[in-house]
Amino acid sequence: MSVRVRDLLMRELDTLRYEPIDKRIRATLAEGTVIDTTRAMLVWEPKRVVPTYAVPVEDVAGEILSLPRSETGDPDAHGVAPMGAPRLAGQVVFDPSVPFDVRTTEGEPLTIRAGAGEAARDAAAFRADDPALAGYVIVDFDGFDTWYEEDERNVGHPRDPFHRIDIVHSSRHVRVERDGVPLAESTAPRLLFEPPLPVRYYLPPQDVRVDLLRPSDTRTFCAYKGEASYLSLEDDADIAWTYPAPLREAAVVTDHVAFFNERVDIVVDGTPLERPVTPWSPR
Repeated sequence: MSVRVRDLLMRELDTLRYEPIDKRIRATLAEGTVIDTTRAMLVWEPKRVVPTYAVPVEDVAGEILSLPRSETGDPDAHGVAPMGAPRLAGQVVFDPSVPFDVRTTEGEPLTIRAGAGEAARDAAAFRADDPALAGYVIVDFDGFDTWYEEDERNVGHPRDPFHRIDIVHSSRHVRVERDGVPLAESTAPRLLFEPPLPVRYYLPPQDVRVDLLRPSDTRTFCAYKGEASYLSLEDDADIAWTYPAPLREAAVVTDHVAFFNERVDIVVDGTPLERPVTPWSPR
């Protein structure tokens, strides 16, 4: 019997997953290089949809300190499960908005300390109780100042070798509305495919009612697209975003505007799209 690939991948969401990578990985903290390794692994703890790095303890140029196991987080303590948790493809998922210290697997919480005296800095880490990860520590990506894959800066989170973005030019007729108010209409969208997320429709700025939108203070980082700036309606949450200076993989959507399918009504070639349920849905 055949199996849909997406179902196969989602079926393993509740397991601890890992994958060795061949890249040289470096991280800085307290003005020094604290991690420098060619033996890194990507680790997805149960329910996590983006990976983090696990590195050999001997490739950490900092003091690794144990913490009481009681200091490790748990999903219920952070109010992310079971009610109100982000969902994707009908399942509870932990996206990057869920803090690193929320644990879904057994292990020992750690701190990596770099520098000395008043210049000392700490970053969270974790040693999983799993034989495949023996001798490795899982590290908090956001706890370090900068990350590099080979000689290229990495932002947002580690890149997943099984995840990609695909951007294509299109002539589909796309209309965007909110409560019946037209916000955009275009026949020259650029469609960004990033399964299992919904298709994102990036529209030329001249096809968007920018007079109805105001810049937001929100900024986010995507490992594949770069730094996003957001737009909102007056006295409302963010409903759209744009990449003024994206990474090279997303250069073709520079300054184009994409709306959250989850928060507006999108009609493509006359067919209204259902609002999907994703981590960006109103909760």
